[in-house]
Amino acid sequence: MDLLSITDPSFVKKMNVHEMEQLSAEIRKFLIEKLSVTGGHIGPNLGVVELTVALHHCFTSPKDKFLWDVGHQSYVHKILTGRADKFDTLRQYKGLCGFPKMIESEHDVWETGHSSTSLSAAMGMAIARDLKKEDSHIVPVIGDGALTGGMALEALNHIGHEKTNMIVILNDNEMSIAPNVGALHNMLGRMRTGGKYNKLKDELEFLLKRIPAVGGKVASTAERMKDSLKYMFVPGMFFEEFGFTYLGPIDGHSFDDLIKSLEQAKRTEGPVLVHVITKKGKGYKPAESDTVGSWHGIGPYKMETGDIIKSKNEPPAWSALVSETVREIARTDDRIVAITPAMPVGSKLLGFAEEFPDRMFDVGIAEQHAATVAAGLATQGMKPFLAIYSTFLQRAYDQVVHDICRPNLNVFIGIDRSGLVGADGETHQGVFDIAFLRHLPNMVLMMPKDENEGRHMVNTAIHYNDGPIAMRFPRGNGLGVEMDAEMTTIPIGSWEVLREGTDAAILTFGTTIPMALEAASALAKRGIEVKVVNARFIKPLDEEMLDELLDRNIPVLTIEEAVLEGGFGSAVLEYAHESGHHGAVIERMGIPDQFIEHGSVDKLLEEIHLTAEEAIRKITLLVPEKQKKRV
Repeated sequence: MDLLSITDPSFVKKMNVHEMEQLSAEIRKFLIEKLSVTGGHIGPNLGVVELTVALHHCFTSPKDKFLWDVGHQSYVHKILTGRADKFDTLRQYKGLCGFPKMIESEHDVWETGHSSTSLSAAMGMAIARDLKKEDSHIVPVIGDGALTGGMALEALNHIGHEKTNMIVILNDNEMSIAPNVGALHNMLGRMRTGGKYNKLKDELEFLLKRIPAVGGKVASTAERMKDSLKYMFVPGMFFEEFGFTYLGPIDGHSFDDLIKSLEQAKRTEGPVLVHVITKKGKGYKPAESDTVGSWHGIGPYKMETGDIIKSKNEPPAWSALVSETVREIARTDDRIVAITPAMPVGSKLLGFAEEFPDRMFDVGIAEQHAATVAAGLATQGMKPFLAIYSTFLQRAYDQVVHDICRPNLNVFIGIDRSGLVGADGETHQGVFDIAFLRHLPNMVLMMPKDENEGRHMVNTAIHYNDGPIAMRFPRGNGLGVEMDAEMTTIPIGSWEVLREGTDAAILTFGTTIPMALEAASALAKRGIEVKVVNARFIKPLDEEMLDELLDRNIPVLTIEEAVLEGGFGSAVLEYAHESGHHGAVIERMGIPDQFIEHGSVDKLLEEIHLTAEEAIRKITLLVPEKQKKRV
């Protein structure tokens, strides 16, 4: 059928199994073709084609509500709800979002991007449904990786306790982004191979009730016997103890099995968990054979071969530079231990894990746990390196405050994907970490101007012994600068002058330094000489240099690829006030008070006026007498 002509999913309800199989093949072909151009989360979506079609066959959206945990596996849902014609714009500026988006469609009832939230949100929706006396199904779809998140387990506990009518789909593909880890993952592995536990339970009950004469007496103890049977067979026991009826495991690529189980779940009172086994990347060999998570989310690729399309001679990726520098230092310092919350691939820690398997811990999707594990290591004189994306560090905020900063523990936090990340959009932009870390006592926060300084900063962090220290670094690749042969340490709280000037000063760091230098060069041609400072330590500030600038009474412009509220510019304003420089002229540029959606970083910076042109405009206004002389 013509996928571009789909306007709503109701047509799927009228399809037979053969027709749904044909539809699934067309959807897979469509996804493989479209994502070869735009990139995106191809692996997760190829794995849930039949599951998504079956859900729309058995339920009525949006009356029945689907909640996609994490949400990167919602592409098939988007196609079936009338958005196939927008896939050429997937994850692009003003285009189709790569995650569920309520303003896109009434069929997107819950917005996600971070994992393990679906069950809690579903519980809220189910409570609202019951209080309003409505009749609908609430159907969260959660992966086996997301199920390791503590929030998901908290929700399971609450849902089971309340005996809430809800159908939870456990999409079990043995991976989240990277291969899953932990005892819960191992338990699910046993369940996958343990057969259809529910069928065994039902068959025993049937046989017991057919025994003549003693049937009534035996029937009265049937429930106790079934409970005993549960302990004889591992599958389902974990969820049944939570209060769920467990169905499965079932083949997530068989419409017969899916429809039978979903219809049974609809007839069952109380919470039901349908355990569906799927294959990530199903139907596309390069993605299907991926064992490390490389095809979870990917850029453009050659559809025929699966070869990734990359620019030639790219500088090293920031994630690799940081992790490999830690690895290099770890060869001579056996106190160093690396920790990641389910991101060993993204954080480029596979090399570290291979060389130091006893000193690398992937704790699963458990950011809070990761932070406090790091704190525990630090209490014992170890040097923990917590590699974590800025957006996911938000989830560990209390642990950073209570378990790391408060006792002043020597933890090195590598904050990956700091700043705008582009295509993943508002749920993943790393723009809040300065604001939520800068005010914490004992915290040192820094960001390098290039990869060479980045290596020196990693070395500085490893050799720092006075408490927690965090280094921000962006998504993508370095600048390709020449690297020093030897690593040194950088004095804590020291800034660096990159360009001298007497008329104004720009204070900035990291990714916005090229922007500042470009603006200063353009302003020099207008007769305005601007001092550019690499304010590489966001906390503590270089108070000596800042005093020197403020004493000269020249205008100061701060630039940061982070939120303005509570950010670096705010820190400079606070210092000017506290140090008695009440007449200081300080302007700020940064992320405004809004969530930034998806698109290329350059487009997004232009939209929020975080550009060299805006810096030129602001400084020109701050130095009016120079402008008049030029005219």
